[in-house]
Amino acid sequence: MTLNSYDQTIAAYHDAAHELAERYDALPSGAAFHALHPLFPSSGFALDVGAGSGRDARWLRSLGFEVVAVEPAEGFRRHAATKPSNGIRWLDDRLPSLDQVHRLGLSFDLITISAVWQHVAPDDRARAFRKLVTLLRPGGVLAVTLRAGPAPADRPMHLTSSGEIEGLARAHGMEVLKVQPSNDLQRRDGVSWTSVALRMPDDGTGALPLVRGIVLGDEKSSTYKLGLLRAVARVAEQSPAAALPAPDQPDAVELPLGLVALYWVRMYLPLIRLGLPQLPKNSGPDRLGFAKAGFRRLLADGTDPAELRIGAVFDPDRARAILAAVNEAASTIAAMPANFTRFPNSDQRVFEVVRQRRTKATGIELDLQRLQAWGTLVVPGHLWRALSRFGAWIEPMLVAEWSRLMRTYAERMSLPVRPGMAEAALEWREPVRSTSIARLAAERISRTDRQLECIWTGQKLPLTRLDIDHCLPWAAWPCSDLWNLGPCDRKVNQHQKRDRLPSAAIFADSRDRIINWWQNAYYTDDALRMRFEREVSAALPISGHGDLAEIYSALDWRRLRLLQDQRVPEWSSPAALP
Repeated sequence: MTLNSYDQTIAAYHDAAHELAERYDALPSGAAFHALHPLFPSSGFALDVGAGSGRDARWLRSLGFEVVAVEPAEGFRRHAATKPSNGIRWLDDRLPSLDQVHRLGLSFDLITISAVWQHVAPDDRARAFRKLVTLLRPGGVLAVTLRAGPAPADRPMHLTSSGEIEGLARAHGMEVLKVQPSNDLQRRDGVSWTSVALRMPDDGTGALPLVRGIVLGDEKSSTYKLGLLRAVARVAEQSPAAALPAPDQPDAVELPLGLVALYWVRMYLPLIRLGLPQLPKNSGPDRLGFAKAGFRRLLADGTDPAELRIGAVFDPDRARAILAAVNEAASTIAAMPANFTRFPNSDQRVFEVVRQRRTKATGIELDLQRLQAWGTLVVPGHLWRALSRFGAWIEPMLVAEWSRLMRTYAERMSLPVRPGMAEAALEWREPVRSTSIARLAAERISRTDRQLECIWTGQKLPLTRLDIDHCLPWAAWPCSDLWNLGPCDRKVNQHQKRDRLPSAAIFADSRDRIINWWQNAYYTDDALRMRFEREVSAALPISGHGDLAEIYSALDWRRLRLLQDQRVPEWSSPAALP
């Protein structure tokens, strides 16, 4: 099926949404997955692809799942908006790519696809299946219903078979749990169904063994492979929105090479200042092969590594030194670790560098557009997802091995290394926790006729009770970007919310207040607005800069990911204030 005909099918569903929704909603809840329901996990995150009227999404929510409903037909989404949502999150997205879902960085315990597969063209099914599998958590279940029989004239369909699904499952290491034929619930002539349940027995990708191999098994002539892997892992943690689908590879992401190089410089600066060797033999006074004019300038002028982050602004002289150091690091990454990090028992490179001719730098801001000027680093999708989801496990392993290597090199050179010195130098220091800009904005608002209010309670907020709160708590995710800061009543912040994550209900109730705060605090000043949008584009899953409503939704997705990845305790309801 061509893209145009697929769009026509979606348009047909949109046009007939009201009639079809009445028919779908008339069926018993969970009827489509009656045979497979006993195999579902008991709780967790569920993705309903092709959610239609929302019937199955509402059923999954009633079972206790956190539900993301994907539906490309606007008519169905409008219908769903007339029903109680109970916290269901809707996305306009489609197979075979599910680009919007993948941008969120979430993984799911359950994925359901009812009456959708017949619309996926046979040539697109391998890709669609791969996209679905990569969204599953270890142990997660994929439940699919396959239609057989005549198709409506306005909605062309392709043949389906359980054998095809089972073949795709075997190719992706999936376990077939059940295949169950059934009659059509709407009793249409010639229509029948087959339900298939599959399970991911482990991560199913080989990404974690690959990481272990690079960190612990690969032969190393320097610390550079560890430096590259850790730089990519830090991008996954700090700037996940910088990753885009690689256009020429079906399951890979591309990162701005300049961003990877920036984090590389940030990691190596404190190590070289302390004289910790990165090569097994002394290569010069810096004990580092890639240190040239730009990097040495940063060493000499005392640049704080924590300043090297997206959104930072520098004076022209400092900017030139930073960009020169990034250029040196990008060249080293391309020539050394990206070139020599290979898959096990293979000559195939894990990372691919795509260089481009760089134009002369003129600005002084570290934004994504500037950092894309060096080209891209292509990262296999399964490795990127592992670094995103298992960073808390991977980071200590990287630091431990890097420390061991430096101590080994130092012993060969008879260099003194105090206990704990290497580990301390490898600590990823966040920028100083600062709320000063947001506080100044709040104080400015309080001097106008606009009312300053607590973003969580909506109560009027005098300056004597003003706190600036991190929406996503600093203890779980150290980030003082402007979008993560808001005015809060001191008693709410210090005695109720503290280091907890706002629940979905509190966050939804605060939506308009958060958006109004952003508008009044940052969008009345061009410089603050530019900084706000730079920081948003690096950290939150939006397309382009996005309007404030889209940025709020992206922040909610980031809140959900933090809840999933770290199980941060939630704050469920603000108590009445005295």
